[in-house]
Amino acid sequence: MSNLLRLIGRRLIALPIMIFGVTILVFFIMALSPIDQAYSVLGENATEAQAEQYREEHGLNDPVLVQYGNYMAGLFQGDMGTYGANKAAVSDRIAEALPVTLQLTFLGLIIAVFFAVILGVVSALYRDRWPDQIIRVFSIACIATPSFWLAVLMILLFSSMLHLLPASGPLPTISQDPAGWLARMAMPAIALAVPVTGQLTRVIRTSMVEELDKDYVRTALGAGIPKSVVVARNVLRNALITPVTVLGLRIGYLIGGAVVIEVIFNLPGMGMAILSGIQNSYVLLVQGVVLVVAITFIVINIIVDMLYILIDPRIRTV
Repeated sequence: MSNLLRLIGRRLIALPIMIFGVTILVFFIMALSPIDQAYSVLGENATEAQAEQYREEHGLNDPVLVQYGNYMAGLFQGDMGTYGANKAAVSDRIAEALPVTLQLTFLGLIIAVFFAVILGVVSALYRDRWPDQIIRVFSIACIATPSFWLAVLMILLFSSMLHLLPASGPLPTISQDPAGWLARMAMPAIALAVPVTGQLTRVIRTSMVEELDKDYVRTALGAGIPKSVVVARNVLRNALITPVTVLGLRIGYLIGGAVVIEVIFNLPGMGMAILSGIQNSYVLLVQGVVLVVAITFIVINIIVDMLYILIDPRIRTV
């Protein structure tokens, strides 16, 4: 138990260090942007005197290190700046957009994990037979399918031709209209999940095959224990250790892919927020969205890392 707590403690200590590194990277990359924040907020019709007054009031004339210090002080207070002529708060825009992106990401994750586990286990149990061959071809096809291309095809088929699912329009809240929410999120989540499903299926199949070939499985089967019991209680749990590690990296892909898919399906998430920031030269909005997405990715990977420690008892002795 002490080793387990020590390992989890290391991850928790590393979390603020990595977040601090991300803030440095994002801030200084955005500081190199040629876009003048004063004109991006005040508009192109603002006079030079107005722009200079804005720069002075918001510390844009200060040295870069001083600006970074002021930015960090604002972050600790929940202030990420403002954008647009109406000076809307960046934090408010992110608070509206982030839940949509997380909902899409985790729905896609659930779909990918559900089908990957089923297909990977079946493929391993019927190794080198026709179910395995079909699943292997299917998984390779999924890996080779770009999410954005699949999204366009799904819109043409299920929305334009069959009129089964909406491709645009308002997003109902999951608490008030679960059916409407699911209908609106189904196509984006499936488009996002398909490549990850193919990758996880391959990893799970490989891990299952390796476990099925081990001596303890043959011993258990020889002792008369039903194969279904051995697979469910021992093989599957041991085989999922490697896929959990891969899953942490795939979550980052899902978050990044969600940003693109949201634009295709016009979902009011982080993708639309960053697109709006780029199109209108809202530097602080782009900076805030990129920072929050990066931090979200780090936090999720830390959680997956700790889950990996809990699943694999061998790591606790390291």
